[in-house]
Amino acid sequence: MNDLTLLLTPEGRALLDEVRDTEPARELAVATRLRRDHPADLVSAALGQARLRQRAAAKFGAGDAGRMFFTPNGVEQSTRASVAAYRARRLTDLGVTSVADLCCGIGGDAIALARAGIRVLAVDRDPLTAAVARANAEALGLAELIEVREADVTEVDTAGYDAVFVDPARRGGRGRIFDPEAYSPPLSWAVGAARTAPHAALKIAPGIPHEAVPAEAEAEWISDGGEVKEAVLWFGTGAPGAVRATLLPGPRTLPGRGLPDPPVRPVGRYLYEPDGAVIRAHLVAEVAEEVGGGLLDATIAYVTADELRPTPFATAYEITDRLPFNVKKLKALLREREVGTLTVKKRGSAVEPEELRRKVRPQGPNAATVFLTRVAGAPTMLIGAPTRSPERHPGSRRP
Repeated sequence: MNDLTLLLTPEGRALLDEVRDTEPARELAVATRLRRDHPADLVSAALGQARLRQRAAAKFGAGDAGRMFFTPNGVEQSTRASVAAYRARRLTDLGVTSVADLCCGIGGDAIALARAGIRVLAVDRDPLTAAVARANAEALGLAELIEVREADVTEVDTAGYDAVFVDPARRGGRGRIFDPEAYSPPLSWAVGAARTAPHAALKIAPGIPHEAVPAEAEAEWISDGGEVKEAVLWFGTGAPGAVRATLLPGPRTLPGRGLPDPPVRPVGRYLYEPDGAVIRAHLVAEVAEEVGGGLLDATIAYVTADELRPTPFATAYEITDRLPFNVKKLKALLREREVGTLTVKKRGSAVEPEELRRKVRPQGPNAATVFLTRVAGAPTMLIGAPTRSPERHPGSRRP
């Protein structure tokens, strides 16, 4: 708290500007020089904040990160700006003009909501976290739309707000928490809070069991740049029980249609690797229908087909070879093809990619992808390469 207070002074802000681009290797020399004219604790605070801002640029962009304030946990746990902006757009599409942001952290979601024109009550019980959220609202010129309150979210009256947004803490002293009832506050409390508002969004871990999703909620899994970021339980959208996967940038959304599991079929010319959000949402069958394919194995989320049908919801690979799992045969094939750049993907295999690379020692000017998987239950290696196909398929749907 004292560090933040120091950094908010005119001297602190000037020092932050001065150390903005300090590289880690130069920190000691810079600190030694600056301590001649500034208090040591202020110099340490400024250099520490500069490191956090550099890390936060990947989530918030260099422009915002360079003006915001962070804590180590805040950088780690805050929502990526692109995901927060997408969620804010969904709320504005529902007609929401005010949101109670419970467990607001350093204010990443509150910032996105305010930029969408939504009035926000941002609540966090940790004094430093709440102070950082307040400083960020001011730094980005959003203080008129964001009221930050230091309080226990379970004691906050959210009546009068169009929507409730809850982002429970999902990390503890031992790392990530996987039991939704071990969140802080528990998921059951968050669901109860959601039921009291006209609209609500609950940010949860993407690994949540589908059976833990309340019947009246719409469940959405979101990925950004191919990396699964979160799941959201939506209330008041008019689509209870719906499931969908959304890919950013875009957004591109694949709604669930309750399709049965795809059939298992022989390996075709193409292999499709569904996006992680599609897999988490249990929508592999929808992708298989789009591409006219089936599964390699009943327990593996790889789709195979004879024709190339581009889809944004899966990456397509053209398969050139199929081998039973055998390291010597793979090594010989890669040597024959002069493959030096080898991408190893696996599903349903205990072999580690780095271990396989060490054994085959790829050399040469060419590249290939090997899939370690099962085909109809048998350990199999499929070799191929990504196709060069249009990113968007006419059948894909925007929300």
